[in-house]
Amino acid sequence: MRPRGSSGFDDRSYQHTPLNYLVLIDAVRVLPGLFGRVLVPEAVMVELGHPKAPERVRSWSANPPSWLEVLAVTLPADPALSVLEAGERDAILLVEQVGADLLLVDERAASGEAKHRGLSTMGTLGVLETAAVNGLIDFSEELGRLRQTSFHVSSEVLAPFLERDSQRREPTEPES
Repeated sequence: MRPRGSSGFDDRSYQHTPLNYLVLIDAVRVLPGLFGRVLVPEAVMVELGHPKAPERVRSWSANPPSWLEVLAVTLPADPALSVLEAGERDAILLVEQVGADLLLVDERAASGEAKHRGLSTMGTLGVLETAAVNGLIDFSEELGRLRQTSFHVSSEVLAPFLERDSQRREPTEPES
């Protein structure tokens, strides 16, 4: 874990949310079509508005779209989540609080903790793949944009996404 600044939060914590990357590549527009309601804890919006976040992300977070609901977490703090950043911690608690179907998260520790709690998770690549399956975007094009950001993914993690994208692109033979 990186040392935190005096503010008590990692200056790059905004990067751990799929919202950051989806905003950067202008693919955030797919969220309401895929999921309907999109809930975000206040802590995530604070992170997205951090002065070191990219201008595009700060601007988006300052004027969020109407389909995004920013909610306060009312559950008590959970010591098991203390190793996570505030946004990740509150996102997990918010999913538990409202009984949401899915947590959008990229950070490995947060995703692992969520899965340990029986929560379903999806990262940036999963969102892009789901959007591509639904005909909302071209996965390869969006991946190209994503690679121009600070997003990091191992080739082992990326390979199955690329394989499925390749299979979707293959022409299907007409049924006789």
